[in-house]
Amino acid sequence: MSRVLLIEDDRAVREGVTLTLRRRGHEVEAAATGEAGLAALGAFRPDLVLLDLMLPDVSGFEVCRRIRATQQLPIIMLTARGDDIDVVLGLEAGADDYIVKPARGEVLEARIRAVLRRAAPADGGGPEAAARPAEVHGDLVVDRAGLVVTKHGKDLALAPSEMKLLLHLSATPGRVHSRQQLLEHVWEHSYHGDARLVDACVMRLRTKIEDSTRSPRYIQTVRGFGYRFGPL
Repeated sequence: MSRVLLIEDDRAVREGVTLTLRRRGHEVEAAATGEAGLAALGAFRPDLVLLDLMLPDVSGFEVCRRIRATQQLPIIMLTARGDDIDVVLGLEAGADDYIVKPARGEVLEARIRAVLRRAAPADGGGPEAAARPAEVHGDLVVDRAGLVVTKHGKDLALAPSEMKLLLHLSATPGRVHSRQQLLEHVWEHSYHGDARLVDACVMRLRTKIEDSTRSPRYIQTVRGFGYRFGPL
């Protein structure tokens, strides 16, 4: 199973989540502060981070930004409230998903599995995928088999959700996808209230692939409907 780094200051929550995940076969390293969690990244080498937003030293938002500055491993926020502002700020900082505490074991497991699938090749990377040529979309080159996206020859650091969103939209240029369709395909959620996941991810993706986020060339908004890739 996966290696999970849990950064959570509430002892009861920390111990409960750790026990729940270990019972499901995950290897868990738990930290009570943001700095301790950041320090554990190198030695533990997690597959995924579960990150509380309200920490006693460095905020969860700052921890998320500092992780994203160096690596793109999946991050799921833990929040005590479904507070819109906290959730949106966390998503803008680079989180891939969020869970409102307290969360049942099956919810934790489902979200962990879903976000890890986003970090893996969609087709398992078989011989046909390896032979598939990279796609050229204007200044972007998308290598689906290698999960690499370049712009002007430079690799772009895309978080798992950003990568899967781009791969999904660019597979059908010109086709309009509703937020609900993107939510179900990329995040594997069905709750319509989580459309903010889509909007925050689009915003982050645009800052990385667009020359101008005010006049996006690649990820275009179709008002009243959703988003589309191009046409270029």
